[in-house]
Amino acid sequence: MTKDEGLIRAVGVQGLTAAIINYTIGAGIFVLPALVAGKVGGAAPVIYIVCAIAMGLIVMCFAEAGSRVSLSGGTYGYAEVAFGPYLGFMVAMCLWFGANVLATAAVINICVDTLTQLSPVFGKPAVRAAFILLTYAILAAINIRGVRIGSRTVQTVTAAKLIPLLILVIAGAFAIRPENLAWPGFPSSGEISRASILLIFAFMGVESALTPSGEVKNPVRTVPRAIAIALIAVTILYILIQVVSQGILGAELATNTKSPLAEAAGKALGSSGRLLILIGTAISTFGFVAGDMLCSPRGLFALGRDCLLPTFIGQTHDRFKTPHVAIVIHAVAATAMAVSGSFAGLVALSVLSTLIVYLICCLATIQLQRKNVRTDGAIPFSVPGGPVIPILATAMIIWLMTASTRAEFIAMGIQVAVLTLIFFIVRVRRVPVPTAS
Repeated sequence: MTKDEGLIRAVGVQGLTAAIINYTIGAGIFVLPALVAGKVGGAAPVIYIVCAIAMGLIVMCFAEAGSRVSLSGGTYGYAEVAFGPYLGFMVAMCLWFGANVLATAAVINICVDTLTQLSPVFGKPAVRAAFILLTYAILAAINIRGVRIGSRTVQTVTAAKLIPLLILVIAGAFAIRPENLAWPGFPSSGEISRASILLIFAFMGVESALTPSGEVKNPVRTVPRAIAIALIAVTILYILIQVVSQGILGAELATNTKSPLAEAAGKALGSSGRLLILIGTAISTFGFVAGDMLCSPRGLFALGRDCLLPTFIGQTHDRFKTPHVAIVIHAVAATAMAVSGSFAGLVALSVLSTLIVYLICCLATIQLQRKNVRTDGAIPFSVPGGPVIPILATAMIIWLMTASTRAEFIAMGIQVAVLTLIFFIVRVRRVPVPTAS
């Protein structure tokens, strides 16, 4: 990876904040309130606070790392500068497969579940699989034909995910039954950690939004401010959604795992409200998948281009000049995971993989502090207490990871082993791997 010479630093606090919020508020929030309520009942708001604290610690590490390493690539760049190409590769691949492939596979399952609420025909296994395959095939074709077309597709559906959520929060507040918000008692540490490892999926996205760090104006100030503003805004909205849906449905919230917010809207606003949320969920989930198909293959393409993966993955289409090989690989992988997995299972694996990335980023922050890295020469943003916050963030991540099941750890161990083998095979067979500078 080389220094991002020639890039225009045009992204300010407002632009980066909007990008982080856009990446973070995804389709998962349409379903996760029910899963969290199923783990801890009426104490669900506690889990949001725990996740906010965890993400607060983690994003402060991102803030410092981002101000010290102002290279496009985000976490990939931080890890490579701090620890070298192997961990840079592991971060990039964990982000691609864990935070992207598994995440989009989980979200498209929400989309199909939502469509099933509108038309039962989507509940048939053959129709479900055909819809998933066709969706990824169409999106792959769109993105192979050109990035502008793919970008317009994403922009068309991006705002739609916020409108139904805001309507539910505002209108639903008048339908809350106070007894449904009665405090059930503080959940155990195990219940908190298991619920948190599911809910943290709704907070994922910071690492993707920080990818264009080389194009941020004054990253020393912009990165930490944007992260703080975005995290506070997202947390408040999420808690309001949980409280409103819990206040409307009560114990029923935990049983409505397919479309909990639609059920809450149905009780508060009638059939039209339920339909609005269902349509909003379908649009939001499709928008997430469309956005993923636009962005995620570019990371895979970069690994092929930089000789960290077989170079054919870094090829571009002769006519359209798009990373067609990476797009096809991403679409095939996402389709396979989506057809074979469930939302809850895919989310758990996606979060575990992403937590590995977060863990490396926190450790990289300590290393960057120790080396006093400053890629653009400016005085970097420094978290209070030096290594204290990165160490606390590391401990929080490890605590969250302990909530994963044995099967999830085995699956993740296999992923790490396979990626390690790929890295060393490519390294031996090709030219030396380029390092960050």
